[in-house]
Amino acid sequence: MKLVSWNVNGLRAIYKKGFEQVFKELDADIFCIQETKMQEGQIKLDLKGYFEYYNYAERKGYSGTAIFTKKEPQKVIYGIGIEEHDKEGRVITLEFDKFYMVNCYTPNSGRELTRLEYRMVWEDEFKKYLISLDRIKPVIICGDLNVAHNEIDLKNPKSNRKNAGFTDEERGKIDNLLKSGFTDTFRKIYPDKEGCYTWWSYMFNARANNAGWRIDYFLVSDRISKNIKDAYIYSEIMGSDHCPVGLEIN
Repeated sequence: MKLVSWNVNGLRAIYKKGFEQVFKELDADIFCIQETKMQEGQIKLDLKGYFEYYNYAERKGYSGTAIFTKKEPQKVIYGIGIEEHDKEGRVITLEFDKFYMVNCYTPNSGRELTRLEYRMVWEDEFKKYLISLDRIKPVIICGDLNVAHNEIDLKNPKSNRKNAGFTDEERGKIDNLLKSGFTDTFRKIYPDKEGCYTWWSYMFNARANNAGWRIDYFLVSDRISKNIKDAYIYSEIMGSDHCPVGLEIN
């Protein structure tokens, strides 16, 4: 089974940059996107052979997630069941026979860490939600989790130590999540591989210089981590400030 996740930084914008062609070439069984930045009816994609599910933010042009899947799920869940969090359209869960597929766009802590306190609450509630699913059947989580876990996961760890996405608080939350029964698939396969990033600032020629961050992930329940075949970072694919990431799993 091939899975792909991509923060597209605006589905309407990336559509004009050849999204459908990239989508067809990657040929994923399940394709998850974050930051759709749209409302219902604002775009019509030609994704033959896929079921499409969207979770829109109440605020226009903001956040939003979507999942495109070849196999129809048994159930679709929008959000995590908490109104405060769910109004931003950040989570979609598909239930299949043998697993849950969770697509997530984690809130950014913001400049000056203005949303860090809210982010900490979100992290705790999202972890509870994942654990509740994991009690029923294995879970695959993907998306822009807005945190570089370890120093190896960004180009300049020392200068970013207290910046959004690399604070001790945010890193501690992903530590806690992994310790509660989940595996970072990319680091499972490539534990020491450096220079592997999924997001680059639009400033200072960051992408050309590969001065990036790995903040887009596939996580899986520990008990199915043995089924991972490979993990991918498609850094050559342009169109967003993020690149797609992938997972091949039995």
